[in-house]
Amino acid sequence: TNPVLETADANKPGVDYWKIKMDNIRGTHIQGQIARPAIADKLPALLIVQWAGVYPLQKSWATDRAAEGWLVLNIEAHDLPIDEPEPFYQQQFAGALKNYWAIGNDDRETSYFLRMYLSCYRAAQYLTERPDWDGQTLVVMGGSQGGLQSLVTAGIHPKITAALAIVPAGCDYLGAEVGRDTGWPKWYWNTQGKDEKRVRETGKYFDVVNFASRIKCPVLVGAGLIDETCPPVGILAAVNQAQGAKEVILLPQGAHQEINRSHAAYNTRCYGDWLPMLRQGKPAPIVSEPKGE
Repeated sequence: TNPVLETADANKPGVDYWKIKMDNIRGTHIQGQIARPAIADKLPALLIVQWAGVYPLQKSWATDRAAEGWLVLNIEAHDLPIDEPEPFYQQQFAGALKNYWAIGNDDRETSYFLRMYLSCYRAAQYLTERPDWDGQTLVVMGGSQGGLQSLVTAGIHPKITAALAIVPAGCDYLGAEVGRDTGWPKWYWNTQGKDEKRVRETGKYFDVVNFASRIKCPVLVGAGLIDETCPPVGILAAVNQAQGAKEVILLPQGAHQEINRSHAAYNTRCYGDWLPMLRQGKPAPIVSEPKGE
């Protein structure tokens, strides 16, 4: 993957920080940030993946977790520098990356998600090859598009030991065929003037449901019961396929975006229970029954 690291100021005492760039398929790159405690030998690793949109990475997303004791890798979903001024990302979103989720989505070899999924795999693999990884704990987490990437990564990388996903996207692309609403990016309906059959066939290759059946590690998933972007019915269809232990938190007032702490029940379990236990090398603190607020 030819990782190239650039040291930068962590802006947080006791934390080391780097920007990183690695090779990905077809001349593209993975770009992100790494943070870890400045004084440590072997560390549990945490891969953080990003929700939809085109925007810079905030340094604190990596350094806050590093201060808790993680070796953190946080990657962009796109092959873009991570810390340009906001207008740069706005230009990309209005130009080359406009509706990026639909780019090439009528062929499994050209879909934009192919590069994104492989970047997640390679990022996880990079963490396993670092000498400061403890060789035991490798967690992936994210929300929405990041939840999609988290579950996919858990399905394709054998060393992932837990996945945490809030309102994951990309679930149940073909649910509409049996009367279920589909998750973002809703390719079933949004065919952009392309051959509908080809778009829907391509969707099968990127549907989280088809990766979830390969997940053997514990998963924590939050689903908003009033989420129209990533409906809970599709999320449950995906999670039901996972082979490992699973904890599902149903958020009665949960839309896609958190409003008035509507995602608090998930956040409490994620940041208050799961991450601390996993960081210590302990088993995931599974609550097996679906849990609401």
